[in-house]
Parts: sequence; structure tokens; C-alpha cells
Amino acid sequence: MAELTIDAVVFDVLGTLVDEPAGLREGIGALTPSPALDAPGTERLLLLWQQHIEREQRRVVDGDRPYLPSDALDREAAEVVARAAGARDPGAVAAPDAVETLARAARRLPPWPDTVAGLARLAGHFPLIGLSNASRTALLELNAHAGLRWHQALSAEDARTYKPDPAVYRLAVTVAGLPPERLLMVAAHAWDLRGAQALGLRTAYVARPVGDPPTASDRFDLYAEDLADLAGQLGVS
Repeated sequence: MAELTIDAVVFDVLGTLVDEPAGLREGIGALTPSPALDAPGTERLLLLWQQHIEREQRRVVDGDRPYLPSDALDREAAEVVARAAGARDPGAVAAPDAVETLARAARRLPPWPDTVAGLARLAGHFPLIGLSNASRTALLELNAHAGLRWHQALSAEDARTYKPDPAVYRLAVTVAGLPPERLLMVAAHAWDLRGAQALGLRTAYVARPVGDPPTASDRFDLYAEDLADLAGQLGVS
């Protein structure tokens, strides 16, 4: 591996630092009528949510849809899930309160067990920048709920697009005031790291159960089991 000299660390949030599926499952469980959904039913609804968000963010990036912040897309996804969970009639409209409650579940996501301690450990040695597709408001609530520690948290809302659009990664480069190659992008999603890599950032893949693992053709700078492993590879005691 080439020499890695890093002056700031940029973290993806959703999936990398917080367990997004776990928080959404809890929200789905609170939404559904009695009797509760079985595990396959919950996973089916979770997949509906994930597919909607992924598809609509991609449409924004591709220019097929005007930009909407993540709050609006979460509410759309919640409407899709609520309708599928509680209405026999596919055309039925879910209760607004139920949809809003589910949408807000996307802001109450638990951190992975190593996240809080890992960020604290790294924050003593590097400026830490959060870089998320979550809106400014959602990112504020996510950070507060999960106890995330940052020196700066940036939302894709400031670029009016979504990762992996280069404009989002450029936000971190601009704020850091450093050449891209002096920033390390950390994510559990290979697609996210490829986007950062295209702009010249160095990259570190952190394995998570819900991430997008690297392919055989990916060449990232670091591969870590968790944040403790990442800190060790960066020479942080």
C-alpha cells in the first residue's frame, strides 16, 4: 500500500456509524397493527423503504427528479411502507400521524457498539467530518440520538444532491481546506468510497452487517473490521 498521510477523516453516517435497518425495523414494528408482523414481513417492508430511498436519490443524482431533502424522501418511503403494512386496498391512504411517526424513525437510529468510543478515540488525533445524505435537520437528530462526536457535520442538502455525486464529497474538501488526498473517507458502502475516490479522497472500508462490501476490482487504501481496527491502522492509540 502507498504511504497514507491523512490530515482529516470524513465519515459516512447511515449504515457506517448507525444501524439504519435496526432503527427502521423498530419504527415498522410500532406502525403495524396487531398481530405484529413476523420477521419476513418486517424485512419485506424494510426492503420497500430501502428500494424507494435508493431509487429516488438516484433519480435526483441523474437529474430525473428535482432535489428534495431526505426528510421528504423518508416521508414518501413511510407512506409506501404504511400502505403496504396496514391496508388491504393498495390504493388506501395511511393515517398521516402513522406516516409521520414512521418517517421520524429514520432519525432515531442506534449507533454500532464501537461507534461512540471509536469516534472519541479518533477525534483526539484528527478533525472529524460527518458527511451524510441525511438532511441538516435529520443529521442533527441522528447525531444527538446516537451520541456521535464531530468537529463538523455536513449534509448533502448543502449540495442539493446526493452521494455519490462529486458535489457532496467536495463539501468536505472545501470545509477541510485540504487537498482531497489528505482526507480519508470512511464508509461501509463500497459505492460511497468509489464516489469519494473519484474526487481524489483516500478511502477506508469498514465492515458492517448492512454495508455494501467491496468487489474484487475495488482498491481502497484501508480495510477495517471496525473503528477500533481503523484507529489502530491509523496509528491512534
